[in-house]
Amino acid sequence: MADKEGFKIAKDYQTDVPFAKNGFYVKGMDDVEWGMKNRLSKIFNPKSGNTVMLAFDHGYFMGSTAGLERLDLSIPPIIDNIDVLMGTRGALRSCIPAYYNKGIALRCSGGASMVDEDLSHEVISVSIEDAIRMNASCMAIQTFIGADGEKDSIDNLCKTIDAGNRYGIPTMGVVAVGKEMERTSRFFKLATRILAELGTQIVKTYYCEDFEEITSACPVPIVVAGGKKLPENEALTMAYRAISEGAHGMDMGRNIFQSAHPSVMAKAVSMIVHEKTTDKVAYEFYLNEINS
Repeated sequence: MADKEGFKIAKDYQTDVPFAKNGFYVKGMDDVEWGMKNRLSKIFNPKSGNTVMLAFDHGYFMGSTAGLERLDLSIPPIIDNIDVLMGTRGALRSCIPAYYNKGIALRCSGGASMVDEDLSHEVISVSIEDAIRMNASCMAIQTFIGADGEKDSIDNLCKTIDAGNRYGIPTMGVVAVGKEMERTSRFFKLATRILAELGTQIVKTYYCEDFEEITSACPVPIVVAGGKKLPENEALTMAYRAISEGAHGMDMGRNIFQSAHPSVMAKAVSMIVHEKTTDKVAYEFYLNEINS
């Protein structure tokens, strides 16, 4: 076991130095095989290197929620302005037309509900065979670091990584934040690095202070979760800061589908993620579109 004593206290993240291995445009993926690179290119735009995901998998533990009562009506109108659909196999098969040629981040963990209020004991809920049948671009596994279910969720993650590696399907480790877990840069540095070291090809986490240190220390792309519903201008500012500080994408759910104008909001987020538009310009676009 590594000795925790004697490590340097001060850390130098060299946030101004680009990632060293950059032969393939997706961070840290120079040496993966062709098939995995092909799937990653369905997630990350080759020109910007970034992605806009639309998370609508909330029903797997919440049931119907505001804005997602009718998936068949609420999600298809937004799709043109996003890159990746993050959902469950049930929702995708039943509500999303297969002709939408978008990346698929397939939710592959589950097993607890809001009724129980303890989401830290999940299981692998999708087999690798069904992920292949679903043409998944990546498999998403919720991972609890520092929570009661940490060991089991890491076991779920590692089994999924191993299965994905056999068939060239990336795994996205989703950093879970439980009620008793700290939402600090110290925690997110720990959690994102652990998930990357275990072998995930993508890490999804939350934005926080010192975020450029988190993205610098994580050797694979970080996608930022939108989190709770914010006013549109605040959500766009968060997106701008996250991308400016090294994130390679936004995975917004409630901040898009609960917006009064979901399709316009998705386009405004895309402008920031892919065109390096400022949050001010993106919000002006949003206001102009809804008032025109």
